[in-house]
Amino acid sequence: MARTIKRYDNRKLYDTEASSYVSQQDVAALVRRGETVRVVDNSTGEDLTAQTLTQIILEEGKEDGQGLLPAEALHSLLRRGSQAAGQVFDQTLGEGARQVGQRLDQVKKGASDLAQQSLAQLNRLARNAAGWDPADARAEEVQALRQQLARLETRLADVLDRVEEDGDGGVADDPPSSVHQPLTTGDEAGHATES
Repeated sequence: MARTIKRYDNRKLYDTEASSYVSQQDVAALVRRGETVRVVDNSTGEDLTAQTLTQIILEEGKEDGQGLLPAEALHSLLRRGSQAAGQVFDQTLGEGARQVGQRLDQVKKGASDLAQQSLAQLNRLARNAAGWDPADARAEEVQALRQQLARLETRLADVLDRVEEDGDGGVADDPPSSVHQPLTTGDEAGHATES
């Protein structure tokens, strides 16, 4: 529900909810905080909301030295009449909103690109600081796999020897403990011990 502000003949504004007189700046602050106001003439009950809010906007434009609309748009408004006001206002704000949207898209893309470049550079620096080289890492991984393969070949040879020793061509009753050992990963290569 809108907050009612009464406007008296002497142009004073009275906030019925706060039970106090308010200035145009106070009304502007209410609107900026998200409240909806309804300004009515105390004598006639006429709705003066649009007129009052327009007056506040124009007064603020005078204070900061900038108008709400460019002079060219204001001339066009006066020439075309009040019906054109909505069109001119929509065109002016629409173009401004479009430009702001384009700028925001550019800023977002620039920030995203910068973040990706920075992350890539940090990764390179971290790898270089740690002495990491992809070629060395691949060579180490190949070496670890070769060592693991050699251990597996040795275990397989042991199993085959025991099967042959059994003599009947079947599997030995008590397989060697190395058959039940888990395989080591590349990280554990060269560090595993047999039990």
